[in-house]
Amino acid sequence: MRTRHSRILAAIAVAGLLLAGCQKDTAGGGNASGAVDYPSKTLQLMVPAAPGGGWDLTARTMQKAMTDDKLATKPVEVYNVTGAAGTIGLAQLVSKNRGDAHHLMVMGLVMVGGVVANKSPVKLDQVTPIATLTAEQEVVVVPANSKYTTLKQLMDDAKANPASINWGGGSAGGTDQILVGLLAKAAGADPKAMKYVAYSGGGEAKAALLAGDLTAAVSGQSEFKDLVAAKKVRALAVSGATGVDVGEGKPAPTIKEQGFDVDLMNWRGVVAPPGISNGDKAAVTAFVDKLHGSAGWTAAMKAQGWEDFYKSGDEASAFFASENERITTVLTDIGLG
Repeated sequence: MRTRHSRILAAIAVAGLLLAGCQKDTAGGGNASGAVDYPSKTLQLMVPAAPGGGWDLTARTMQKAMTDDKLATKPVEVYNVTGAAGTIGLAQLVSKNRGDAHHLMVMGLVMVGGVVANKSPVKLDQVTPIATLTAEQEVVVVPANSKYTTLKQLMDDAKANPASINWGGGSAGGTDQILVGLLAKAAGADPKAMKYVAYSGGGEAKAALLAGDLTAAVSGQSEFKDLVAAKKVRALAVSGATGVDVGEGKPAPTIKEQGFDVDLMNWRGVVAPPGISNGDKAAVTAFVDKLHGSAGWTAAMKAQGWEDFYKSGDEASAFFASENERITTVLTDIGLG
């Protein structure tokens, strides 16, 4: 009888220990099934640039969709860390926020170039890739009175006499200069010989093009839409896989359609710090997957004119790695590496 009674007490004790273990897991942000509840505290979205830019708009759009669609049961906060094409924020994420899955950073193609151009000691392969989100095509434009009516004409002259073409666009090592380098390589020209003027803002590049200081300018397709529509500049090509309307009422031709093997999208994405657990990475990825499928995010992308460029999980990791390798090679060829 005592033996049976002892067995019953032992079984009760084991059950108690198992229950305690489950309660301990749940208190740490998990649940009885072993899944991680996310976010389990305030979610911080870092923008590694000043307010008002593309990364800032992306982060605040994410914040609004997460909040309005009730995707997050905890507060979502956005903060800015400025400097050096995002690499100061990158360094902070890697050092200060290591292991904290509740600190995410919005970034994109410009940061890939910024790491190379600024010779950043902190590299993008140190973060935890989560997802790519959106993308915008680049456009190559010339003044309306330019002799160039096709991209081939422009690149023929760029190859034969690089000094005759003055290119203009955004910051050194950014998406615009990357595209000029890729075009030069595809045309058989020397990327280092391209004359590229970097401007701090789209307004300056527009003014320089209209003043005749530039032969051609490169920027996001939305940047020159007003001037194309007003017939003050002519769009020669867009940089994606399919043509898009950049103000002419019809799709502009792609670079590939004109014989140059170049496809470049100015993409944006989100990463987590290094050192987070596999469970946390899976939880963050699932949460961003949920954001991508939400009505608020879908409506915001349409309103902003953003192209859906979503990749997550292993697909995102592979894309980040390939872009890092490709852009590093291009910038090295240009002489910025």
